[in-house]
Amino acid sequence: MINKRKFLAGIFFVLMLITNTMNAQNTAPNQTLDVQQQSVVTISALTAVGNIEGLKRQLNIGLEAGLTINEIKEVLVQLYAYCGFPRSLNAINAFMAVLEERKANGINDIQGRETSAIDNTVNKYTAGKQNLQKLTGIEEKELKGANAFAPAIDAFLKEHLFADIFNRDVLTFQQRELTTVAALASITGVEPQLQAHIGMGMNTGLTKTQLVQAFDLIEKHIGTEQALLAKETLSKVIAAR
Repeated sequence: MINKRKFLAGIFFVLMLITNTMNAQNTAPNQTLDVQQQSVVTISALTAVGNIEGLKRQLNIGLEAGLTINEIKEVLVQLYAYCGFPRSLNAINAFMAVLEERKANGINDIQGRETSAIDNTVNKYTAGKQNLQKLTGIEEKELKGANAFAPAIDAFLKEHLFADIFNRDVLTFQQRELTTVAALASITGVEPQLQAHIGMGMNTGLTKTQLVQAFDLIEKHIGTEQALLAKETLSKVIAAR
């Protein structure tokens, strides 16, 4: 009798696992962006195109949504790698002005956690290569394309972008990819990079529904043409997966 009960209990446990897995698979594709993720998208997009007045409004919204000062700073710092130092610095100066105004109005925003200490004993090129392989899901056995033609850009990408920046743990890889996708979707002429980062974003768990929602925000804050291009790029990524 005891063995029979154990057997039935085991069957029940397995059925529960299967049911939970199926539920997770059914609901994950429909997962939407939360308010903080939406703010990351709009802040990144407006930074990328240099719309400072619109950015200031969205920075206020992001803080009210619960993003910490350090999380927003990290988004703005990372964006220099995708839209250049001038846009990133202008956005940081705008953020400083927003914080000063909020403080003058008696609003004390949460500073948030600082990044953990970086292990400087780890080879940065190796660390960046490993991070990039996690994001792409592809093992790099040899340099190809622009990286092979100009090895210096390969070193800068791996040692600085995917090691120095991506190893800063204030933001998750998913948050960083959402930041990157939003910025690239707002800029003209970078479809190959957008396509690559949409794939990386999906590898971190971003869903088609979330990305479509992000591009709807691009349409609202940047323009219809950019949003349509981004959605077409998403379709290509999904077709290739």
